[in-house]
Amino acid sequence: MYLRKVEGPRSVTLSDGTIMTRADLPSKKTRRWVASRKAAVVRAVTAGLILRKEALERYALSDEEFSEWETAVDLYGEAALKATTLQRYRQP
Repeated sequence: MYLRKVEGPRSVTLSDGTIMTRADLPSKKTRRWVASRKAAVVRAVTAGLILRKEALERYALSDEEFSEWETAVDLYGEAALKATTLQRYRQP
């Protein structure tokens, strides 16, 4: 078995005790962002699995867009990333 050399950790333990690996991240080709994929990227960056810069480049995200995801998760949890409930969390 051959392991490709990557910078940084191969896996991290999240605050709830689960283990997240690079295999748990969405594909680089992801274009349709559902809440679970957004949450996975935010968790990976927060836990130190990948760097913020790497996530922005890998998924072609703007810094502003990713910051909005982080803010939503920090303030309201992962449910705030769902498009159908986004209106509940926006400021008037």
